[in-house]
Amino acid sequence: MLKGTSLFCNVGIAETYLEKNGIDIVVANELLKDRANFYKFNYPKANIIVGDITDNKIFNEVVKKSKQEKIDFLLATPPCQGMSVAGKMDENDPRNTLIIKVVEFIKRVNPKTAIIENVPTMLKTSIIVNDEKIKIIDYIKKELSNKYAVSFNILNAADYGTAQDRKRAIVLLSRIGKWELPNKQKIITVEEAIGYLPSLESGEKSNIKYHNAPIHNKNHILWMKHTPSGKTAFENTKYFPQKEDGTKIKGFMTTYKRIAWDKPAPTITMCNGAISSQNNVHPGRKQLDGTYSDSRVLTLKELFILTGLPDDWEAPNWATENFVRKVIGEGVPPKLIEEIIKKMPREGK
Repeated sequence: MLKGTSLFCNVGIAETYLEKNGIDIVVANELLKDRANFYKFNYPKANIIVGDITDNKIFNEVVKKSKQEKIDFLLATPPCQGMSVAGKMDENDPRNTLIIKVVEFIKRVNPKTAIIENVPTMLKTSIIVNDEKIKIIDYIKKELSNKYAVSFNILNAADYGTAQDRKRAIVLLSRIGKWELPNKQKIITVEEAIGYLPSLESGEKSNIKYHNAPIHNKNHILWMKHTPSGKTAFENTKYFPQKEDGTKIKGFMTTYKRIAWDKPAPTITMCNGAISSQNNVHPGRKQLDGTYSDSRVLTLKELFILTGLPDDWEAPNWATENFVRKVIGEGVPPKLIEEIIKKMPREGK
């Protein structure tokens, strides 16, 4: 079993399938205490160091513990808000420079392999290092290619066993051999992934754990009842999003929108609990009266499945539904990471 470190670990969604593939995360770092506590629930044996990695005391502790454990593998998923198209795409966002700490960690700890994961725009984003502007990917190559084979690509989780269209920039580093990309798999549709779950309307509960529908605004329910699968309520001729005086609400065509049954789900965001946010509403099924069922956002159970989590995955009892929804939106689809790990070069093979 290889030992590993996870930086910016959040609640550990990305790590879900690592242990069964021969990697034991023994050291982890997370800035936020609530996410660290969630991580401890999932991985009670891991030594999780809570705090800001830009604080030298915290960083040195992570390095020290990783060296003591003789870790061979690193998973680093730095915050993406400064680079994300869903954010401000601000090259001056200080979170973009967290990659510098990742590179420093690799230099000091010398793992055999490492995965750096982020939004696709990371490959185009520049940072300032020693008063010089340089693309993040060029910085990684400049600092590490003397010891590591560095490869990078944009992969879509939907191509690797996940019923969700989520593109990620993946940087692979290895000092023990070439790291090949995994082969693409058959696409899984929303229908194939969650179509077996019982229908639910706003506020209804089922006997399946986590498969319970949130309570929604009655107008939102009305608009979505008249919205077909894969469509937005803005396309309705009568029951469209409107103010009390009947004037149409202005909004993007990705909002008040049902996802489609016949393709992977759109990228799950942190705002997945709002009908008025992007691509969040259950596909629904046409009823005898011409309306559509399931006028609601996806349940937690549906989100877990579309993220690629195992059937027995659980959240701690203290975590609110809103908190769980948020960390699911932040999470890295774990089957994507698993397929990458299966191709990871290993000594002795």
